[in-house]
Amino acid sequence: MISPQLAEAAYGIRLQTAGDFSFHYIKEVRDLFSGLLVCALVWLKQRKALGVALLTAAIIPFGDMLIVLSNDYNSLPQAMPHIAALIICLATGLVLFLAKPLKKSL
Repeated sequence: MISPQLAEAAYGIRLQTAGDFSFHYIKEVRDLFSGLLVCALVWLKQRKALGVALLTAAIIPFGDMLIVLSNDYNSLPQAMPHIAALIICLATGLVLFLAKPLKKSL
């Protein structure tokens, strides 16, 4: 939200916005929500719910990767952060979802 043009470049796209950064702010709100959801589920120790959230949220970096790769000015290096996020979401989500419940101590 502070530097929408820098965020756009880091994402891997170029937009002609004529100074209207509405799309950028929409993405920032989505990212903020995603981060807060993960933090809340960790804080509440909801491992299985966090696993499900991460597995379903994997659609976000997958879609982002497709968007970045659909532009002819991009190639694999620009898609790598999205690919890494996709792998992290799937691997971590699967581990958390399949983990056995923690034993409660007295």
